[in-house]
Amino acid sequence: MSILGVNGALAGAYQYANKAQKTSANKASFTEQLQKTGEAAETSKIDSYTEYLRQKYGAGVSIQNVGKDQRSMDNIGAGTAGTGNVVIASNILEQMANDPEKAAYYEKKIQEHFDSLPQTEAFMAAVGHKITSCGVVVHEDGTVTYYLSGEESPEKKAKVEAEQKAKQEKKAARHQENLKRSQEAAEKRRQEMEIAYRKQTMEEMLASRVIQTGGVTYAGTPGSLRSAIAGYEMSALTMTGILK
Repeated sequence: MSILGVNGALAGAYQYANKAQKTSANKASFTEQLQKTGEAAETSKIDSYTEYLRQKYGAGVSIQNVGKDQRSMDNIGAGTAGTGNVVIASNILEQMANDPEKAAYYEKKIQEHFDSLPQTEAFMAAVGHKITSCGVVVHEDGTVTYYLSGEESPEKKAKVEAEQKAKQEKKAARHQENLKRSQEAAEKRRQEMEIAYRKQTMEEMLASRVIQTGGVTYAGTPGSLRSAIAGYEMSALTMTGILK
């Protein structure tokens, strides 16, 4: 490429950068980056602008078209990690690279994500969760979506597991206690039924017992039977003495 061509390309890049929104003091501006690398003549404006965004927001900047539906957002949440994710649709990136006003508008939207991170992290910690992935997505139609994926922190997981274990142990102990009481009650009923059965059997046997002595039959309760037997024996002895 001729010197004139290089100068022309650099001049165009400088002109664009001077119209774009200025960055914070601790971030290299687009103009500064072009001056530092001197690669504007060899790369396209879009590539240069993409590199500028990565210098400003980090390596989490990616160019891809993401739908606004829940499934697409879930995929982005699962496919990214950390808090520095910036996803820009290719057509929007082109607009940003060629229109300083568009660039300023979307960069402001992107910066809002990073500015809100301390509050987001504090909120997640307060509810016992940690961030696994979060970021901002600029869709093809120009709308902006902020997403957040998280999971329970190790401390929260340990607490929940301990609570669940305690509940299970309490439930198991209560079950064992109920089982023991049921077994004791069943054993008591069995013993009571066995005693009642034996008593009934004995009474029936004594009530129906027939004692036949010398042709005289006595039947009755155990007490009356004993009296009858004693009376009979006395009569027998008396008769024997008389006969002698």
